[in-house]
Amino acid sequence: MNEALRFAALGDSLTEGVGDPVPGGWRGWAPLLAAGLTAPEHRPPARLANLARSGARTADAAGEQLAAARRLRPHLAGVIVGGNDILRSAFDIAANARDLDAVIGTLSRDGTLVLTACLPEPGGVLRLPGALTRPLARRMAALNDVVHHLSQRHGAVHVHLAGHPMAAAVEAWSVDRLHPSELGHRLLAREFHAALAARGLATGPPPAAAAERPPPSRGASARWLATRGTRWLLARATDLLPGLVGLALTETGHRVAGTVDTLDAASRAATRAALAALGQRPAAPAAPSDRPGPFGPADQLGRIEGIDHVGRLRPPARTDRSPAA
Repeated sequence: MNEALRFAALGDSLTEGVGDPVPGGWRGWAPLLAAGLTAPEHRPPARLANLARSGARTADAAGEQLAAARRLRPHLAGVIVGGNDILRSAFDIAANARDLDAVIGTLSRDGTLVLTACLPEPGGVLRLPGALTRPLARRMAALNDVVHHLSQRHGAVHVHLAGHPMAAAVEAWSVDRLHPSELGHRLLAREFHAALAARGLATGPPPAAAAERPPPSRGASARWLATRGTRWLLARATDLLPGLVGLALTETGHRVAGTVDTLDAASRAATRAALAALGQRPAAPAAPSDRPGPFGPADQLGRIEGIDHVGRLRPPARTDRSPAA
């Protein structure tokens, strides 16, 4: 019998599955994708190890999550992380770039095929005022530029979620407006499945497009805001809130002065510097491995076609397959 495909999922609450509840916990895009990676007649079902945890940042993915993933010697790994970083007062795109390069690069050199995605900016999803939406969008654009670059550099399979129309669809988001709903998780899983299937790397059926449960009602949204939503905001009052207020004041001041272009230019310059610094760092040695992967010899995985990069925040040309949220 052929070896079962090993799939590791790294990241934060999005990959943990928050927003897609099932009896006993969360499900999310990773289990939905894993179920369709291999056809029963080809090999045993894929074995998923979900290492993601709520609140994780890029440093967590580059630390304990990467170490755990390498011990599992996965054939396939999902790496989606960074959303928590842009929502914190201390945002350092250079540190985020180093962390993501360590995760994606190390796994790729180990012979693991890495899945990545760029994310929609949270300000629009959360329906924040423009003074907050714009600086958060600037941060997310920087993070997405880094993910695009590293995906291309390391031969990752990348899907484009930023700027996608589904990002504005209420039914694609859970009641907290921070995590995908069941439908959103399904759409993300289908995007990854389509990208892998196009390369001949997913042989099972894609996840169903239709959600099993209805989206949250207005009443459920109101109850969440009055209970758990309020507690979340209070918990972030010592970190997130002061930083957001500072961002809003800075943004407003530049808007009034007509100098907001300087903020955009500074963000682009910081991103370019972060990527340039990565090019000067020596590559970490690959872990010794002579295992034959399910997609071919391990030393050939890094040469599988990576992303079709079409520029920052632009989704690729689409076929009739369902988009991701």
